[in-house]
Amino acid sequence: MAKINGNEIRPGNVIEHDGGLWVAVRTNTVKPGKGGAYNQVELKNLINGTKLNERFRSAETVEQIRLEMKDFSYLYEQGEALVFMDTESYEQLELQKDFVGDRAAFLQDGMMVTVQLYDERPIGISLPDQVTLTITEADPVVKGQTAASSCKPAMLENGIRVLVPPFIGSGERIIVDTNEITYVRRAD
Repeated sequence: MAKINGNEIRPGNVIEHDGGLWVAVRTNTVKPGKGGAYNQVELKNLINGTKLNERFRSAETVEQIRLEMKDFSYLYEQGEALVFMDTESYEQLELQKDFVGDRAAFLQDGMMVTVQLYDERPIGISLPDQVTLTITEADPVVKGQTAASSCKPAMLENGIRVLVPPFIGSGERIIVDTNEITYVRRAD
């Protein structure tokens, strides 16, 4: 672990503060007319998700944590758990659905994900930014409906609804952004 000064904290840095692991979400360097400059940092707890606003002066030091990033392959769902396999050691890892969140619906057999580990304990997961899915049902286009929005709702094979352009029909494969849960384009 490396010590860094309080004014060196940047968004994305993981630090140890008050006995917990925190990721810097937003930082703002403040130089008041009186007194020394400080770094106003918005922190998010990696374990329970609570947020905290903290001031760090340049003289203060904090422990910067290096997270281990490992690639895992998604295997299957078992009750409320999702089972992943380490691609190097072939060990299996079970994560609860609520740990992955709403994006668990985008998991497909064999999908590669990146799990962030601290002391061999998972604290975060990254899915691919885009996935290809098939539309199971799409509303028909209403002719002359140009004044309203140019998108229509469609149901994907994983049960999630997205808005798609009017020319997309049922049975077509599209690419969906897993972060925003939005239509990107038609799949090739």
